[in-house]
Amino acid sequence: MEQPMKQHGAFSWNELTTSDVDGAKKFYSKLLGWSMQDVPDCDMGYTMAKAGDTEVAGIMNIPEDFNTMPPTWGSYVTVDNVDIQAALAEKLGGKIVLAPQDIPEVGRFAVISDPQGAILSLITYIKQE
Repeated sequence: MEQPMKQHGAFSWNELTTSDVDGAKKFYSKLLGWSMQDVPDCDMGYTMAKAGDTEVAGIMNIPEDFNTMPPTWGSYVTVDNVDIQAALAEKLGGKIVLAPQDIPEVGRFAVISDPQGAILSLITYIKQE
């Protein structure tokens, strides 16, 4: 059976980048009842937020290369081929903010902005058998 959130064009993931991961974990745990699970063996440090048994979001530190950006929630939309869609975004007047790159054991993603400057992440998940 097809996973609805992993179909082309579907919003499939939410991610908070923040300067205070511990504070965010406490806040969202109390606010939304999420449980938090740190991902072992993740060099950048990553926490999965769960509603019940379902992973609903990720929380991570703002990358050092982007330390001037404010904490923000970002959304991912599933696409069949992130490289093709990122290039198409540019042809349509958008910009590639972060070029396509791999996330080990997850898939491949890119960050784009639309012609008005709104940021969106695109992701192609690894096909699970």
